[in-house]
Amino acid sequence: MDNMGELEALLFVAGDEGVRLEELSFLIGEPASKIYQLIQTLSEKYQEDSQSSLNILEVGNSFVLTAKKEYAPILKKYAKSPIANRLSQAALETLSIIAYKQPITRMEVDDIRGVQSSGSVQKLTTNRLIEEKGRVEGPGRAILYGTTEYFMDYFGLKSIQELPDIQAMEEELSADIPLDLYADRYEEPTEERGEN
Repeated sequence: MDNMGELEALLFVAGDEGVRLEELSFLIGEPASKIYQLIQTLSEKYQEDSQSSLNILEVGNSFVLTAKKEYAPILKKYAKSPIANRLSQAALETLSIIAYKQPITRMEVDDIRGVQSSGSVQKLTTNRLIEEKGRVEGPGRAILYGTTEYFMDYFGLKSIQELPDIQAMEEELSADIPLDLYADRYEEPTEERGEN
């Protein structure tokens, strides 16, 4: 595992929010000047490789892994396709978390799900189900996400308070599921014994 690979992996996982130079320096364990040089080298590598669609943008104090501009038409085509408009299980999980916990950052969603959610957040934003609701005060100024008016219309809600109560759903589900899922399979049939 080398620093260039670690840098690329971190940029990928950070998604559209990007990652700050100081964070990269801390995570990789190298001085910021060396990390900045690595970013420049990786960026040049992407630019020189005509078969790579990747690019690195510096946005404010953060670096973001993006697609090159010439790939915009195919990405727009994908975003508008019926295949792209179906929500995956990951996107539905992400949408549920945002709906119940809004406003929330993508990193907080990642913590709850236990996996990276940048792809789901992008898809939900493209489908107009979530939107930026502001930014966190402090370092990084992470984006806060919440649901949109389109989300409310799509799910037939007048207000966010109309979302189903999670605790009630959990209680209902746990009441329906037996403690031992296999109990009925191995239960011996009871036979009435007749007296002789």
